[in-house]
Amino acid sequence: MTQGRIPVWTWLAPISGWALLAISLTARHPLLTTLQGAALIACVLAAVHHAEIVAHHVGEPLGTLLLALAVTAIEVALIASLMLTEGEAAATLARDTVFASIMIILNGMVGLSLLVAALRHGEQSFGLYGVNATLAALAAITVITLVLPNTTTSVGGPSYSTSQLSFVAVVALLVYGVFVLVQAVRHRDYFLPLAASGQEAEERPDPPPSRTSAAVGGALMLASLGAVILLAKALSPVVETAVDSVQAPKAVVGVVIAALVLLPESLAALAAARANKIQTSLNLALGSAMASIGLTIPVVAAISIATGHPLVLGLDHKGTTFLLLSLIVATLSLGTGRTIALQGVVHLIIFGVYLFTTFVP
Repeated sequence: MTQGRIPVWTWLAPISGWALLAISLTARHPLLTTLQGAALIACVLAAVHHAEIVAHHVGEPLGTLLLALAVTAIEVALIASLMLTEGEAAATLARDTVFASIMIILNGMVGLSLLVAALRHGEQSFGLYGVNATLAALAAITVITLVLPNTTTSVGGPSYSTSQLSFVAVVALLVYGVFVLVQAVRHRDYFLPLAASGQEAEERPDPPPSRTSAAVGGALMLASLGAVILLAKALSPVVETAVDSVQAPKAVVGVVIAALVLLPESLAALAAARANKIQTSLNLALGSAMASIGLTIPVVAAISIATGHPLVLGLDHKGTTFLLLSLIVATLSLGTGRTIALQGVVHLIIFGVYLFTTFVP
């Protein structure tokens, strides 16, 4: 990030988003829906741009952590708003969206980053301790929240009882809290790029933005996030109608939400991989996965308990198979501290099969 002027589009995007939301209160037109969709994408990109400015001001690894939190805030708020408005119809939305996020991150985002980095820069090296610790935490929290509900017997179906859901929500928040403490404070060096070596040269960092630029970026980030949440809520019926019109499974809605929310962070991870910053790319990807499940589950659990809305968390057999396969492959491919193109291809193949079987179950 440079300390130059803020790009015009990054502050026009939230202004346009809020203006279109105001217009939609009194007008209905197909063109308005199209403009809202464009504004939604622009606001997502603007939110992450401003989050990157603030992140660069505070430095690594706090920077990638902040970016992951900004993106997850969009996901959590969107799921929460849909749960409150749609009730029982959204019982599986949180599960589908979180699972889609995990699959997009572990296979799509990681796979593409590994492949692009290997093709451009050859064999890659990264800090093994931080990645392994994150994968261990991610494996535990995903299995507890998305697989274990299928085996409990307090209530019927792939759901937790109220007491179980409360306990699991606390566990998820605790694991994520410890992860943040380890990444940002206790073992911060585990998540920093490796020192220059014959394999990988550390790039000279850009000068951080000023405190004023960071403050303006933070304000614009909040404005963009607010517009994203409300625009996504306004457009959700359009997405569901489109899914129903092509007779696609309901799980596709979760995939669309996750893909939209993770698009800017995926682009940031890919850009880092292209710039020979594989450690930053992996921090973004795995940190996003941790934030997605570690923050989303406690929020939706609290909403479910407070409002009585049903919440289905347990995956079916196909989803469980994909989740366990992804965790195993990620552990193996990232378990040596070095990666080559083959590992990226394997992750992308798993992601492709997941997408195909989601649309063609």
